[in-house]
Amino acid sequence: MVSAFGSRAVFAVLITAVFATLSWADWIGLGGAQPAWWLLPVAIVLAVGSVDEMVRLFAARDIQLPAWLLRPAVVAVVLAAAAGAEAFAVASSAASPVAAMGWPAVTIVFAIIGLFLVEIATYRPNGSAIERLTAGVFAIAFLGLPFACIVSLRLLCLENLGPEQTGRGHLGMLPLVSLVAVAKAGDIAAYLGGTLLGRHRMTAALSPGKTWEGAAAALAGSSAAAWIVLEQFGSGALARPWGGWLVFGLSVGLAAMVGDLAESLLKRECGAKDSGRSLGGLGGFLDLVDSLLFAAPAAWLLWVLGGR
Repeated sequence: MVSAFGSRAVFAVLITAVFATLSWADWIGLGGAQPAWWLLPVAIVLAVGSVDEMVRLFAARDIQLPAWLLRPAVVAVVLAAAAGAEAFAVASSAASPVAAMGWPAVTIVFAIIGLFLVEIATYRPNGSAIERLTAGVFAIAFLGLPFACIVSLRLLCLENLGPEQTGRGHLGMLPLVSLVAVAKAGDIAAYLGGTLLGRHRMTAALSPGKTWEGAAAALAGSSAAAWIVLEQFGSGALARPWGGWLVFGLSVGLAAMVGDLAESLLKRECGAKDSGRSLGGLGGFLDLVDSLLFAAPAAWLLWVLGGR
């Protein structure tokens, strides 16, 4: 147990250091980079790694997905979120983050068309085409849209939060940092609280290690992180998420827990303990981003509603 905790701690520190460094570079526009340019590669790597792991999970259920198509499809959704946000940031017509998110939605539609074209071209009777199509659409939406929300959080503009936008007043790193801090603080608190205090299992069949005590610790940790980020470091921000730090902490923290359980469901159905071993003690890419997948839309919605 000690060695497992040590491995998790080492990889967590390394990943945190890399993210903090790239966030700093993105924040100051190192090298003349535009907002999100330093962090977009991180989103792409995480998205591609998550796609590969999902393909392997479904393969365990004898559902062979076209990874060669899913990888660029999910990357295109991520880039579409950036392109849409930047397009509206420099446009002169009324626009909003909701309108900008239409770009990823349209990209997903074309990705679905691509999946159908593959099945049409390779169709064989009783070849499980429906299963592959369903799993493929699920993978694109399950990964693509949350990553699009993450990118959109980095590129939110003050002007785009109202009915009219006139400039490039980006909110900076605060929306993105608030998401990551709240979700991951909840993860850490759940792990520590469940390990030290856990007695009552939450979902014994789905995830035996998760307890109600760990869930309570997760919400407390998420709320504390929301207070620190929004009330201390972000006290001078001109826009806040709807409901303030407490609503943000509880809502995003709860969504993060559901995302974690959702990934556990996928792994159990596919007979896997971890989604992969790419990140050592932390597991795979999906194990790293699972809490963000549902937390990101919740954080995005609260920030957008708060700025109107």
